[in-house]
Amino acid sequence: MKDTYKSITKASPEVLFKDRNSKFFGYAYPVKTEDEVNEILEDLKKQHHKARHWCYAWQFGKEEEQQRYRANDDGEPSNSAGMPIYGQIQSFEVTNILIVVVRYFGGVKLGVGGLINAYKTAAQMALESSEIITRTIDEIFVIQFDYPEMNKVMQVIKQQNLNVIDQKLELDCRIFISVRKNEAEEIFTKFDNTYKVKISRLEN
Repeated sequence: MKDTYKSITKASPEVLFKDRNSKFFGYAYPVKTEDEVNEILEDLKKQHHKARHWCYAWQFGKEEEQQRYRANDDGEPSNSAGMPIYGQIQSFEVTNILIVVVRYFGGVKLGVGGLINAYKTAAQMALESSEIITRTIDEIFVIQFDYPEMNKVMQVIKQQNLNVIDQKLELDCRIFISVRKNEAEEIFTKFDNTYKVKISRLEN
């Protein structure tokens, strides 16, 4: 089972592709929500207020079956801008990402083929100038136990080299751990079978 995904860590530098006097500025951003997308688009429209089109595509979701996307032509001929941009998101296999290509019209019509090439190239350039990293898809668990059980819980955590992300160690203790998806079932069973210890999954 695949338990990794690729994304970018920060906004890409601005890139520029030119074709017959038209300018295409490309940008890539790490995003997780449509609100973030809308804020970025608003900022770019202020920054490029004399531009003609602000075309974009985004994709959210770490796991393929949960992924959703949108592609927007913003007034360009149908499927000549948004989908070529989205095609590059698929080609680079990245997610939780927004790519925007801003066009200044140069007075010469490029035709649908020319537009597809320009938007695709600007998106590709933005991705090539981004730092793409691979992350693991993790599950979060909370382990609950009384203080006297601390030693055996910590022993398992140490043996399995588990990532503790938070802990509340009082009379009744709670430790929050992050586990790679492929190892999650095994870790869950280990704690589930430990006497006087309760483990439950948290929604990511």
